[in-house]
Amino acid sequence: MKKNNTHRLTMLAMFTALILLLALTPSIGYIPLPWGNATTVHIPVIIGALLLGPKSGAFLGGVFGLSSLITNTIRPGVASFVFSPFVDLGEGFKGNFWSLVICFVPRILVGVIPPLVLKLCQKIGGQGNFKDKLYLIIAGVFGALTNTIFVMSFIYIFFGEQYALATNRVGQIGIMVILTTVLFNGVPEAVISGAVSPLAVLGLGKIIKR
Repeated sequence: MKKNNTHRLTMLAMFTALILLLALTPSIGYIPLPWGNATTVHIPVIIGALLLGPKSGAFLGGVFGLSSLITNTIRPGVASFVFSPFVDLGEGFKGNFWSLVICFVPRILVGVIPPLVLKLCQKIGGQGNFKDKLYLIIAGVFGALTNTIFVMSFIYIFFGEQYALATNRVGQIGIMVILTTVLFNGVPEAVISGAVSPLAVLGLGKIIKR
């Protein structure tokens, strides 16, 4: 029991450090785009969650959210006010309590949903070498899309008009803001997550068993 707990805490610390390293390295963890940031920080969250389970995944997702808060506060961009209550760009572009909701809730879900999707796939389809790889791809894709879809949905609900004005997307207010961001941010992030998840999870899983 002690050995298992030590391994779990070690893995959790490793993934936490990796998340913070990616997040605080300019243009690596958060890649600036005209309408916001693309991210790679979700990848260690998803991998850690698939290896350690949804509770640890929720913690790693919280670290992801904290890194987003810090990054958007110290290196603000045109839309950083939707992620940080401490950013005030003037002319109505100011963060508030809902910025914290956007910053943390979707990112925590990124750590919770993939292991649940994996478990559901195994329950419905059974297990096997090929199936396990396929399920990990599906879980990785769901994790990345969870981040994009929930973040953009919350932005639309709480900051729709301000976000569209700040990013020069006035003509796309509404569902088009979500769809275009999912297309240009979410799809590439989902493809990368789906490709990396089985390689990382199965590889690290063998090391852990040893």
